[in-house]
Amino acid sequence: MRSKNSPDIRSNRALKLTLALIPLWLPAGLAVAGDAPLMEQGIQIGDLAPGRAIVWSRADRPSRMMVEYAYNAQFNDAVSVRGPYAMAETDFTARQDLTGLPEGKDVYVKVWFEDLTNARNKSEPVLGHFHTIGKRDDIRFVWGGDIAGQGWGINESFGGMKIYEAMRQVQPQFFLESGDSVYSDGPISASVTAEDGQIWTNLVTPEVSKVAETLAEFRGRYKYNLLDENVRRFNAEVPQIWQWDDHEVANNWSDSKDLSKDNRYTVKDVPLLVARATQAFHEYAPLRPHNAEEPERIYRKISYGKLLDVFVLDMRSYRGPNTANLQTQQSGETAFLGPEQVAWLKEELKNSDATWKVISADMPIGLNVGDGVDAQGKARWEAVANGNNGPAAGRELEMADLLKFIKRQHLANIVWLTADVHYAAAHYYDPSKAQTKDFSPFWEFVAGPLNAGTFGPNTTDGTFGPQVVFSKTPPAGKANLSPYAGLQFFGEVNIDKRSRAMTVDLKDIDGAVVFSKTLPAEAEREHEHHDRD
Repeated sequence: MRSKNSPDIRSNRALKLTLALIPLWLPAGLAVAGDAPLMEQGIQIGDLAPGRAIVWSRADRPSRMMVEYAYNAQFNDAVSVRGPYAMAETDFTARQDLTGLPEGKDVYVKVWFEDLTNARNKSEPVLGHFHTIGKRDDIRFVWGGDIAGQGWGINESFGGMKIYEAMRQVQPQFFLESGDSVYSDGPISASVTAEDGQIWTNLVTPEVSKVAETLAEFRGRYKYNLLDENVRRFNAEVPQIWQWDDHEVANNWSDSKDLSKDNRYTVKDVPLLVARATQAFHEYAPLRPHNAEEPERIYRKISYGKLLDVFVLDMRSYRGPNTANLQTQQSGETAFLGPEQVAWLKEELKNSDATWKVISADMPIGLNVGDGVDAQGKARWEAVANGNNGPAAGRELEMADLLKFIKRQHLANIVWLTADVHYAAAHYYDPSKAQTKDFSPFWEFVAGPLNAGTFGPNTTDGTFGPQVVFSKTPPAGKANLSPYAGLQFFGEVNIDKRSRAMTVDLKDIDGAVVFSKTLPAEAEREHEHHDRD
């Protein structure tokens, strides 16, 4: 569907140049001539927005990040940027925001580090390449989550995390990383018995051999994923928009999380684990820091002109405790996004003049996602739904309020994208089949896992009338299937500049389409600013 004006970010010359200079992982302590810094984790491009993009990398010692960028592969008329210091306090990670970038251009970047000796020894550079979206471009992006979970790590004999190569091959302009970017609570062992007695062999590092508790172990989870050649190649070409979910810290964490009986953990204080995990996430995610008012804020909006606004949610940081989720009145206990984030989202949606408004959520709305039972033996719930198929209650009250607002404001072309449940699905939320009906119909698409166990299908909760139009899951009675089974999925979205139609494809580990849906753009009526909600 790419038009003559759309980017080709994989021109042969640029691709060869990029691949030639992305270093393979080297054992710790092995340095190039002159004992120069090493860039074992390659580079990442993040939070591509009009006129700017983040460039992230990591050195192996105290040093300074240096970036050069140009609009041609030969680096003619390149701009040089002296970046930040990479110090032990940030695990030698660094990021530089490139600003003043023109729209609709290929941008070539070269990143290296200079150590802090008088010799200023320079690392070998790593090259990357991305495209800034212009007014004449169609839009193409991919999304997914759930990486290195359930003990299914980097299997080099399988080809590593090869779904990243399948995603790179579709030439996306950016990637929505939908959460569970690491599995800090999931040890990775050297070999695992997969379905049908097959043996899955993993690369293993000390930090991933147990649950993450120390800051070094949380950091090690991100470094582990970056051992994969497919991931590093993808990162150097495709800008990413990261969010998080639970496994960056521990399974299903909320204020009700209790590790007292989990013998895997010597650290029982969940807030301390959250603090360490948060620091590691913000060190390794290529996102643009918010501001001093809330430096760890993850939810944000990124605009791509008149065609698309992306609203990145955080369904983890502001939630109340996981409970039976049946409260009849909203309170701090029923918060999921939390009042400030909900108010922000309402305002940003109302003010958006983009045709399509994609809400990037870390969890689905209408699927029942359990979290064991409470002290009274009642089912406890991890996501929005509460399994009772009745009118909105618990966290559903917050969602009902948001959906009612969207209807009252006559906001059209809102699509929800998510991951979390480890299978591919397409859901149509139909108010005529719902128990709480005061909302406009909408679509939610689920992708993943990218490299983790495959599960499902989850049951649906009828509060908002979700209709399962499509799902691809393990056969009945099977669960936690390895990537050998081929049931690893990502999503691809194409928005046509001329027709403004959005096509959503769900694709498997080889890039084959398993489901496709084209949504025509609806015309929005003038916003009604009546205070009816």
